Amino acid sequence: MRIIVVGGAGTIGRRLVPALRSNGHDVVVAGRTSGSVHVDLTAHATIEAMYHEVGTVDSVVSIAAHGALDEFTTLTPDALYENMRAKFFGQVDLVLTGQHHCADRASFTLTSGIFADQAWPHVTGGGVISGALHSFALSAAIELPRGMRINVVSPTMIADSVDTHGEHFPGLRPVPMDQLVDHYLRCVEGNDTGRVIRAYG
Repeated sequence: MRIIVVGGAGTIGRRLVPALRSNGHDVVVAGRTSGSVHVDLTAHATIEAMYHEVGTVDSVVSIAAHGALDEFTTLTPDALYENMRAKFFGQVDLVLTGQHHCADRASFTLTSGIFADQAWPHVTGGGVISGALHSFALSAAIELPRGMRINVVSPTMIADSVDTHGEHFPGLRPVPMDQLVDHYLRCVEGNDTGRVIRAYG
């Protein structure tokens, strides 16, 4: 399969892209400042341009944007919207635009997070974004054309990121990277659609 991995140069991508290639797939890495194709998930025109540049693909995997931490007592609607631009609206745009460019029976795999299901301080935006992605995927799964599929991988903190982010989430059990990569592989290579895969360690 020909696959676009948006954010493929990041923490998950550094493990996922080689795994996909070792399984025989042709992988195009896209990113805002990295990869062979540039795309900014906050700018629709660059998403459209990415699809035109890469051509028809069989799968799109999004592991790019991250929600920012926030402080609820000072959180504003504008700040919440800004937080959602890439992580929610950008991933949604990959699907809404991609449905017109991808091959029949193509798949989309988006990335959300544990805070859709588990409350935690300073992640109101992350919780809203992830919950919205879950709802979007459920709706898209029954309406995508030409046999296309969509799933969402919802990780907890990733083991490879504990040193960087662990202090913000004390007591949150990380998910091993090998296990997380397997979830993405199954979304790409399997037949499921409309699933939210909760990789909560």
